[in-house]
Amino acid sequence: MKIVVLTGSPHRSGTSAYLTDEFIRGAKEAGHEIQRFDGAFLKVHSCIACEKCHTGNSGCVFKDDMLAIHEALIGADAVVMSSPIYYYGINAQLKTILDRVYARNEEIRHGKKAALLLTMADDITESAEASEVWFRNYTKYMDWENAGVISAINSWNKDALLETDFPEKAYQLGKGF
Repeated sequence: MKIVVLTGSPHRSGTSAYLTDEFIRGAKEAGHEIQRFDGAFLKVHSCIACEKCHTGNSGCVFKDDMLAIHEALIGADAVVMSSPIYYYGINAQLKTILDRVYARNEEIRHGKKAALLLTMADDITESAEASEVWFRNYTKYMDWENAGVISAINSWNKDALLETDFPEKAYQLGKGF
């Protein structure tokens, strides 16, 4: 299985990165091929709703790192998204990538599996509810199988995350893909 992993965190060694690494470790052990895109370190322009992607043959007006992400998503069997929770939602870096999927929407929709990995400092799952609802609706629209969400509460730093079972859950999710 070809799995595209999209991350949003600007912290290369943060909690979201660690949870993502554990998912990838499990997925690789299961024999899956992983292609990872760390959105915070890429040049991906925000969608401006110009509709050029749907009114001509030139695709998106922005020729940035999203070109490679689009191609990877088109060929993927699964998509895993990872983000810290900032003010009750996924962060802007990941959302920017997902908004730009629109340009190649029909080529990316249908027949994929998807999961969402979330980390947050909060000790209540309500902080992730908006992201969980968004993911459920996004996968439904995209006609993707929702393979689940991990909402890692109390993960304000790596030491706190390591005191939970969320890294193991991420690893097992990857292994079970």
